[in-house]
Amino acid sequence: MSTSFAALGVPAGLLDALEAEGFSDAFPVQAACIPDALAGKDLCGRAPTGSGKTLAFGIPMLARIGRGEPQRPTAVVLVPTRELAQQVRTQLLPLGKATKRYILAVYGGVPYSGQLNSLRRGAAVLVACPGRLLDLVERGAVELDGVEVVVVDEADRMADMGFLPEVRKLLERMPTERQTLLFSATLDGDVDELIRRHQKNPVRHDLVGESSRSKATHRFVRVSPMARLGLASSLIRQHGSTMLFTATREGADRLADELATSGVTTVAIHGGLNQRARERALDRFRDGRVQALIGTDVAGRGIHVDNVQLVIHWDLPHDAKDYIHRSGRTARAGERGTVVSLITPQHERKSQWLIREVQPDAKVEGDAPAEYRPRPTGNRGPQRSFGGRSDGRPSNRPGAPGRGGPRRRSGV
Repeated sequence: MSTSFAALGVPAGLLDALEAEGFSDAFPVQAACIPDALAGKDLCGRAPTGSGKTLAFGIPMLARIGRGEPQRPTAVVLVPTRELAQQVRTQLLPLGKATKRYILAVYGGVPYSGQLNSLRRGAAVLVACPGRLLDLVERGAVELDGVEVVVVDEADRMADMGFLPEVRKLLERMPTERQTLLFSATLDGDVDELIRRHQKNPVRHDLVGESSRSKATHRFVRVSPMARLGLASSLIRQHGSTMLFTATREGADRLADELATSGVTTVAIHGGLNQRARERALDRFRDGRVQALIGTDVAGRGIHVDNVQLVIHWDLPHDAKDYIHRSGRTARAGERGTVVSLITPQHERKSQWLIREVQPDAKVEGDAPAEYRPRPTGNRGPQRSFGGRSDGRPSNRPGAPGRGGPRRRSGV
């Protein structure tokens, strides 16, 4: 049974903005969290990727906060990656417009000047990566003493990426009487310590059982190394918009080149690219100008692209958590999708452990059939998009999306 946003107590102005964006009924995570958050309670939610968390915290946050003053926000949303910061801001913009609350995203990899100018305008909400926000605070460009609501999104990912020390420092600079909303795929270990030290009697909601992953078809396919590329190419042509995950940056670039030779248009994204190159790659994939986006686990969270039909684990993930977050790029918000893990002989043992963890009832399919083996492409040129050269070859300039760009820790 669906629940309307009106029944959850959402204010009229926000209801109109939601309806204009095509939202009338709440997803389970929103129905569970919005009433408690509107009441001003601290909250920690265990929720899967793609379940609708952004509106679950964004609606009550924008309903409750003041306007903010220059360099003095009234709300902060902490996220692990630049891409997620951009996407959270984009999704909240219609609600910010309805409540006359200016929303700004701050993250590393871009010049300070634009962010400093925007801060002087008086952003009410900062959607921020911890490293850049702490830097701005220490420079005196941001004061956190007026924060009324803080959101820690994907807390487990920030723990995995080593960002929790920065998160703690930021929380300690905020008023103790603030409201703190925390969302994570897991609530144990370092995340549990964050909850105990920085939240007051939080209401807990476990929405993992409501995961949109139930709408995804999960396949595990044994395939020889020689047949793997042909199988991936065929699956992409069959399903359409596809995200593929590799273990390394070099592997992502190499796979992009290999798929291009089979006629699949591709673009790679990983932490070795500068911010402009990453944004360009995402834009080309969102717009449908390329069929496949290839990335490392930096893309496993924080990237939301509508209508991704297929996720391919080209290299198996390190653990069940990474599998869930990679797979969550498809079958989002009640839609359907397909997830395919390609199992080569050297990873057979690892695959058995992974299947027991994530899909214990799954049946592993046999070797890829002959029709999936690579086909000669004649004189067809590479189809990979690099966003900077028309000849399909990577640029040699620093930071360009080739293999020689600088490596940065993502999300800073």
